[in-house]
Amino acid sequence: MRHKQKVLVAGGTGFLGKRIVRILEKRKIPHVIASKSLGIDLRNFKQTLNFFELHKPAIVIHAAAFIGGIKFGLDHEGEIYFNNIIMSTNLIEAARITNVKKFISPIANCSYPGTKIKILKETDFWNGPLHESVLVYGLVRKAQWAQTWAYHNQYKMNFINLILPNMYGPGDYFDPLRSHALGALLRKFIEAKNENTPEVTVWGSGKPVREWLYVDDGALALVKAINIHSSLEPINIGIGKGISIRKLAHTVRRLVEYRGKIVFDKSKPDGAPYKVMDITKGKKIFRWQPTIGIEEGIKKTYDWYTKNNS
Repeated sequence: MRHKQKVLVAGGTGFLGKRIVRILEKRKIPHVIASKSLGIDLRNFKQTLNFFELHKPAIVIHAAAFIGGIKFGLDHEGEIYFNNIIMSTNLIEAARITNVKKFISPIANCSYPGTKIKILKETDFWNGPLHESVLVYGLVRKAQWAQTWAYHNQYKMNFINLILPNMYGPGDYFDPLRSHALGALLRKFIEAKNENTPEVTVWGSGKPVREWLYVDDGALALVKAINIHSSLEPINIGIGKGISIRKLAHTVRRLVEYRGKIVFDKSKPDGAPYKVMDITKGKKIFRWQPTIGIEEGIKKTYDWYTKNNS
């Protein structure tokens, strides 16, 4: 049963989706991929439903997303809302119509309240407003959770909701407009080193603390969820440790071996002050936790970037 159910990976050609597909291939788990680059526009319900009816997946892993860093989020709020809400809505409705057995639903940890809560526990999910910098994307993912709740109550569908922090790794966005902080920093320091630029400017004060998840660990968690009992209540998946943007910048500089100066531009937005999750529940349920730490992950990402952008 564990390896015979067909899995549909929505967004299977994307940054996270490719890693999920790689794990499924390695484990010889039957799967299909739905993504715009392969001709399936998940914003189009007819196309989405036709794909489900043709391939009849038993399990869906939702890895499709339209998102970027803080600046991208602020510049494309309408597109972020429309693209993400309609993809999630269509996928869950198509899964309902075609009697999918389990829907694996990842939710970004920016859907947590944007307050100064030091450690984000699952019980904090509804305990305050979201930070303005991620308001739209965070609310879309809360709405995704609400749809799983409604569809379970009315249609008895099975879901597992996992909350994941920002992911990074080989194949990430390094474009300054689309990348999250870590990818943007890596590119900036590499280019500054290659061009002998005397200083690198980093957005914000450097004070915000973030948790980062290496993409292969995130993908593995979503595949492991195939065999985890369904749960509407969210489950945090992460490393349970944070790093300030200031320390992250200095870590990237050291690993890249850049000798110039770091300048923090305090006129630029910081985002939420602190986003680190309590992973106690996830470790207990999965009997596993992510293993790739920030330094190892940055080194792997740096190696990949230099090999593919030389």
